[in-house]
Amino acid sequence: MESLISIIIPSYNAAPWIEETLKSALAQTWKNKEIIVVDDGSTDNSLQIAKKFISLGVKVISQNNRGASAARNRGFQESQGDFIQYLDADDLLAPDKIEKQLEILNSPNNLQYIASGEWARFYQNPQEALFLAQSIWQDMSPVDLLVEAWENHLMMHPAAWLVPRKIAEKAGLWNESLSLNDDGEYFCRVLLASQGVKFCQGAKSYYRSGNSNSLSGSKSSRAWESAFSTLELGTSNLLAKEDSRRTRHVCATVFQRFIYEVYPDVPELRKEAEAKVQQFGGSDIKPMGGPMFKLLSTFLGWKLAKKVQKQVYEYGYAKAALGWRIARFKDKARIMFNS
Repeated sequence: MESLISIIIPSYNAAPWIEETLKSALAQTWKNKEIIVVDDGSTDNSLQIAKKFISLGVKVISQNNRGASAARNRGFQESQGDFIQYLDADDLLAPDKIEKQLEILNSPNNLQYIASGEWARFYQNPQEALFLAQSIWQDMSPVDLLVEAWENHLMMHPAAWLVPRKIAEKAGLWNESLSLNDDGEYFCRVLLASQGVKFCQGAKSYYRSGNSNSLSGSKSSRAWESAFSTLELGTSNLLAKEDSRRTRHVCATVFQRFIYEVYPDVPELRKEAEAKVQQFGGSDIKPMGGPMFKLLSTFLGWKLAKKVQKQVYEYGYAKAALGWRIARFKDKARIMFNS
């Protein structure tokens, strides 16, 4: 009997994209599938759009707003599939994505593995996507993949995976207390609950960027608290699997990278992260950024460069430039007055 695939789609205010996402799910060449949309209290017409697909076999569930993780958990609890495909409401799957991964996972020797696949970002049209290979695009053990991904700041977005239900059950539900990087924490547990990853060449998914509703773009204090919690949970789970020099080093690295990313915000969290870096033996990574950040860092140091960068993002280039001109004027006036 053919394996049943559950495609679980959490949806919140996804009206501009959910129709395209559902069509990509329905277009899967693997026919034995169920598609479950969990609308998480949308205030736009996402729910109405999703309901148009009920006649095509899509199951639509509506709940009060509880967050993406809660929506995914509800979808999982309602599902019956032998394999689980999570798909955000603005992302897309290539038509043969699931079928290609099942060709690997349906082998008796691979029942304890999860499948990954190629993925690429796009903004408006999936034809923009460039599939650029990463070092984790290969068969790997769970620990090897986490070390490689965390050391080099690599990722797989949720739709890139296909997970056997038994492994998902072993890993446990999504953590509903998290927002930012909840998928990183969840798939860390899924990885560690498996024997490893089977990478499937040609199994493509498309990750939409530039969505203003996306949690990945959130930079509130609550979002940073969630990101810090995911690091605490993830590093704890990794060390429980392998407590070694390499795993402790990569744990220090992810907390050092967090410090660079959040500065100058959330000083209390930065203090906790600094303690973690020391606890794990220190990290030698340097702050990363684009050409402008690197240029500013050369003359101002990374901390001041981050403050300038923050001003530019929050107030725009014109206001930031005005602020710096005023600051320079005040500095000159102070020097003249003191002299």
